[in-house]
Amino acid sequence: MDRPVLVVGSLNLDLVVTPARAPAAGETVFAPRLDQFPGGKGGNQAVAAARLSTPVVMVGRVGPDAFGDRLLESLRADGIATHAVSRSATAGTGTAVITVDATGQNRIVVVPGANAEVTPEVVEAHDGLIASASVLLLQLEVPMEACQRAAELAAAAGVPVILDPAPAPAEPLPRRLRESTWLVTPNETEAATLTGVAVEGRRGAEEAARALADQGFRQVLIKLGGEGAYLYRDGTGAWFDAFAVKVVDTTAAGDAFAGGLAAALHRGMALEEAVRWGMAAGALAVTRAGAQPAMGTLEELKALLETGRQQA
Repeated sequence: MDRPVLVVGSLNLDLVVTPARAPAAGETVFAPRLDQFPGGKGGNQAVAAARLSTPVVMVGRVGPDAFGDRLLESLRADGIATHAVSRSATAGTGTAVITVDATGQNRIVVVPGANAEVTPEVVEAHDGLIASASVLLLQLEVPMEACQRAAELAAAAGVPVILDPAPAPAEPLPRRLRESTWLVTPNETEAATLTGVAVEGRRGAEEAARALADQGFRQVLIKLGGEGAYLYRDGTGAWFDAFAVKVVDTTAAGDAFAGGLAAALHRGMALEEAVRWGMAAGALAVTRAGAQPAMGTLEELKALLETGRQQA
């Protein structure tokens, strides 16, 4: 196999409801149906990269239940290697309950389940696999210690580490994780949590990016949805304009971005071009409902890159 994109992260089954608006505290609202989609930030990133004709290997953990069976089948259907996905003897498969309102904005509650059993020891069992990767994708839906160990092993082997710091913790990320990360890619909410900077518009993003660089991240990419993205490295920054698409559901847009970015880097593209791939992948994902079902194909991504807007 060509050096694959490796994803260490979470695998969830997403339970999605779509009311006209999200309920306020103490309020009950109705939704027309309940949908079930394969998800988890790790699984989403793996599928996003695989849909772009990229070899992908997943490292994670599921439960001994039907949800776990479904997630493994779904990964394999997209051509993702699952030999490094283990099964818990006791913990259930991770589950996410997602509310998507009429504007496409989402609210998510996650039950980690077997994802909490992705330990540093689980990661170390795949050290050779990590060293053989072209890119390592990480998120924070599995224990921080496991993410840090994966990043350290990858950095030691010269493998670029892309960290999507979601969900962002209130406390600073561990120093060794920051030092081992090649590129950190928070959205505006995550950047604000990590830095204490109010990320409101371009000026806030630029300030937050500098703050993250001061924390030890060598390259910072802040995602601002419809306002584009900001890349900061070596003391200079660059803005990237967003693609013009109709937003249906923002679930997993950041995961799609990570998959597109990794797919481009796997092909040997420069970081600036890879950012455009990531943004196009994220834009495609918001035009459809769900997480993994919304991920675009290589043909769709190339068409969006060429035109800059969604085709009728």
